[in-house]
Amino acid sequence: MLRIDSHCHIYPDAIAARAVAGTGRFYDLPLVYAGTLADLTEQQKKHGIDGGVVFSVATTPHQVAGINRFIAECVRASAGRLVGLGTVHPDSPTLAEDIESILSLGLCGVKLHPDIQGFKMDDYRCLRIYELCEGRLPIMMHCGDSRYDLSNPNRLAPILSIFTGLTVIGAHFGGWSVWEEAERMLCDYPNFYVDTSSSLYALTPARGRELVRHFGAERVLFATDYPMWSLSDELERFAALGLSREEQEKIFYRNAMRLFPFSALADRVDK
Repeated sequence: MLRIDSHCHIYPDAIAARAVAGTGRFYDLPLVYAGTLADLTEQQKKHGIDGGVVFSVATTPHQVAGINRFIAECVRASAGRLVGLGTVHPDSPTLAEDIESILSLGLCGVKLHPDIQGFKMDDYRCLRIYELCEGRLPIMMHCGDSRYDLSNPNRLAPILSIFTGLTVIGAHFGGWSVWEEAERMLCDYPNFYVDTSSSLYALTPARGRELVRHFGAERVLFATDYPMWSLSDELERFAALGLSREEQEKIFYRNAMRLFPFSALADRVDK
């Protein structure tokens, strides 16, 4: 069975150690891996993961162009194993140009992290981003944090209602540390997917299975949140959910390949 990891943060070699340490401090967790393209590639091969979705986020507008070029270079170096998402920042004076650049670089979505980038996902500044992406680029959205009120489900539900043509992938089952709220508020939006990243460590297998089936296996993506967690641990946690083979296929690769163009993997899919 193919395996795609739909949530991977990577950084240029020169800053990766600093970026990984900063993320660890933000979440008060010891991160496991180096956060570089070379390390991601090595770990995926070691653990039998066939492809991934890679990205980073800009904490200021002036970082946007450089990050997007870096992600595009990593995708080109992967020979079709990786797809990349671009970054934007709501304070950028050139949002339309930023989105066009993402498309021209061959990136196939946008990653937003309201808690780290410092904005509320329903802030008026973000509406232009959603308008520009609707029907063109899916958004991978960090969702949920009980310490703040920037990315919680109450802020995402109105966006999904207004921008019905916008595909949103809600990381962490739509609400890290507020999973019950996400389940209650977000399950019924047909334009909303979730991923399993940074969630299974905190949920019992029965609860994780319940969330998969409430959202629907056709709207769930397998994801590890590299470099945060051991890939072998995440694979074991996913296996412990006890899902059917059909559910596993959807979550491991079919849903991701419906959303993103994994050119190197297309001929390996059972039709």
